Amino acid sequence: MSDIEIARAAKKKPIQEIGARLGIPAEHLLPYGHDKAKVGQEFIQSIQDRPQGKLILVTAVNPTPAGEGKTTTTVGLGDGLNAIGKKAAICIREASLGPCFGMKGGAAGGGYAQVVPMEDMNLHFTGDFHAITSAHNLLCALLDNHIYWGNEQEIDIRRVALRRVMDMNDRALREIVCSLGGVANGFPRQGGFDITVASEVMAILCLATGLKDLQKRLGDIIVAYRRDRTPVYARDIKADGAMTVLLKDAMQPNLVQTLENNPAFVHGGPFANIAHGCNSVMATTTALRLADYVVTEAGFGADLGAEKFFDIKCRKAGLKPAAAVIVATVRAMKMNGGVPKDNLAAENVEAVKKGCANLGRHVENVKSFGVPAVVAINHFVSDTEAEIQAVIDYVESHGSKAILCRHWAEGSKGITALAEHVVKMIEGGSAQFGPLYPDAMPLFEKIETVAKRIYRADAVLADKTIRTQLKQWEEQGYGHLPVCMAKTQYSFSTDPNLRGAPVGHSLPVREVRLSAGAGFVVVICGEIMTMPGLPRVPSAESICLNENGEIEGLF
Repeated sequence: MSDIEIARAAKKKPIQEIGARLGIPAEHLLPYGHDKAKVGQEFIQSIQDRPQGKLILVTAVNPTPAGEGKTTTTVGLGDGLNAIGKKAAICIREASLGPCFGMKGGAAGGGYAQVVPMEDMNLHFTGDFHAITSAHNLLCALLDNHIYWGNEQEIDIRRVALRRVMDMNDRALREIVCSLGGVANGFPRQGGFDITVASEVMAILCLATGLKDLQKRLGDIIVAYRRDRTPVYARDIKADGAMTVLLKDAMQPNLVQTLENNPAFVHGGPFANIAHGCNSVMATTTALRLADYVVTEAGFGADLGAEKFFDIKCRKAGLKPAAAVIVATVRAMKMNGGVPKDNLAAENVEAVKKGCANLGRHVENVKSFGVPAVVAINHFVSDTEAEIQAVIDYVESHGSKAILCRHWAEGSKGITALAEHVVKMIEGGSAQFGPLYPDAMPLFEKIETVAKRIYRADAVLADKTIRTQLKQWEEQGYGHLPVCMAKTQYSFSTDPNLRGAPVGHSLPVREVRLSAGAGFVVVICGEIMTMPGLPRVPSAESICLNENGEIEGLF
């Protein structure tokens, strides 16, 4: 059966039963139908003094068209931990409509390791992304309205720092001119759109610890600068209160279930290539107070998702991960070893060995944060014993362990070995987590540290304008912030075609953006876009309703 057919055949339990397993009273669940609900703020506040469980990160090698299955492994590991008698929950991110209708597909796992309701999750779900889009664009509208009605804050309209957002891939909106048509429509200026997941409002929702913290962070958003270069904040144009109202329900984590009826929190935005791409702090910390083991994921490869999870989310939320799982596939190793996608079915042990250099670097990087790591080989039917053994041998020769996992086909039964090993790693108590760089390090040195230690770049290329801007932000009191690197997910370098473990490359920085409310500096590298475009043949072309009114082609 296909993923969507498996999901439709699931025997779901009422969401109140799933909540009860974690000790969430039914009256503190706000149902969205029978199979999904939001966890109430009052209940979340009532458990703040409880001890936290153990946090497990699932990350991966650089993504390839062959597929890796990071979310599938996250779901499978959560089911596997429950199957061996542990009280476990998973925390994953919500799906953006952009990739669902573009080329990536859904974000609910696959095979017999899925979160349901899969169709709802991959479409509008509980409306969180729509609320974020509305709150962000309300801020944009209030900013332009403020300028129109006298500009009391003396904003220099050449220095508006805010772009509008929408949750769709639309390259035509990357750069626009707005307010055309005469005096009644305002002052014409250049603007543009980002995809919603790249919005600072999305990052704020993911990092906020409650509604008061949310409003403070929203108020801290820099919307523009005056002629003297002093910043104008969202609170200066009285936008923070109304934005908080729009986000009140979206702040509450969503509770759903896996195919095996285990609890899953789905909250926060993806896209670790242009955002920090982590499950929300609210969802993760809530799960940690309700379960003994919490499995979460970070977007794309470990060079992006895991680095931001460690250096941004864990740093700001005070989280200390106990273990990490790095997902790899034989197919991905072949592609990193130079095999084209059309030839992946043929056995090629030498290509696997060559491609393992990409995996080895990710393992080394994750360990550098003081977190013990294990490799999960996500099994495909085309894998041969010799190819699988080549990965196992490579990983063991580099001081780690690789475990074959068949959760896609077998559910929790196919991943119990990994679950048992993760528990053993955690009980060993070897985790000594620490971020890559200290808060006090200058911003440009933070960029260099990530580039050289994680990407293995020789140098960072940034012109005087960018370096001056970073210095100005330091002088304004933002030098302590971490950096959020935006670059291609397909390579350690900024060249998406440079697979494996490249060295001798440079990191060109194109632009820097201050996200004062979220609390980080976005560093845009190479040709990465914060508004993606659709591929030549978008997935949307094959998505439709069949004669029975069921969705076809979604995943």
